[in-house]
Amino acid sequence: MKKSTFSITKMDCPSEEQMIRMKLEPLGQIKHLEFDIPARKLDVFHQDEVLPIQNAISELNLNDQLQGTTSEAEMPIAEDETKHKKILWWVLGINFGFFVIEMTTGWISASMGLIADSLDMLADSIVYGLSLFAVGAAVSRKKKVAKISGYFQMGLALLGFSEVLRRFFTQSETPLFQWMIIVSLLALVGNLVSLWLINKAKSKEAHMQASAIFTSNDIIVNGGVILAGVLVYFLESKWPDLIVGGIVFAFVLRGAVRILKLAK
Repeated sequence: MKKSTFSITKMDCPSEEQMIRMKLEPLGQIKHLEFDIPARKLDVFHQDEVLPIQNAISELNLNDQLQGTTSEAEMPIAEDETKHKKILWWVLGINFGFFVIEMTTGWISASMGLIADSLDMLADSIVYGLSLFAVGAAVSRKKKVAKISGYFQMGLALLGFSEVLRRFFTQSETPLFQWMIIVSLLALVGNLVSLWLINKAKSKEAHMQASAIFTSNDIIVNGGVILAGVLVYFLESKWPDLIVGGIVFAFVLRGAVRILKLAK
């Protein structure tokens, strides 16, 4: 068994991991993939030559570099995937649940920050869902699911941007800061629980590490919406909510573009 180590500097979330997995799946000589997303590193356990693997990864334009190949490598012991899936189902449920809650309360309270945060939760749910539902599925089916999810997420993000612009240039009501702060605090608790569940697993698997990164980013977004609610209260202005909403929509749109890359 051979092990080839790649440095992939643009691999920083589950979207890139899924892109690489789907790209390499048709190559029969590959026996195992071990991702280290925080370190931007991929170990490929394979037979035969590494050149076809290197060419396939390079086609994704993720700024990859082959660091080296060892000839006599041992396959790592597989972790408990059943336990990982159970945790990811919980995280998926929390994310999708707060997507519904924040979307509903965002419209009621006229807060674009809450609506944008809800779409950020939905974006994470889509990535987790792709990882869970696509297990064992054909590459063509994975790409179809990714394409539908990506366009749906992009459409929602663009609608959100248009609403932010409309409120910037027209008279619109000041959002209800109480809803912004209370609901974001609840979402913050939900994300802290998710992060606790993920860290409790103490997993070195890429999808678990990536989930921890995603959830940590969500906590930062929750803090941004809470801060916007406080500023809305003190300034008696809609601008903090619109600024935070626009920033989060940009992140959601970036996530949609990454998901659509999976469908290529």
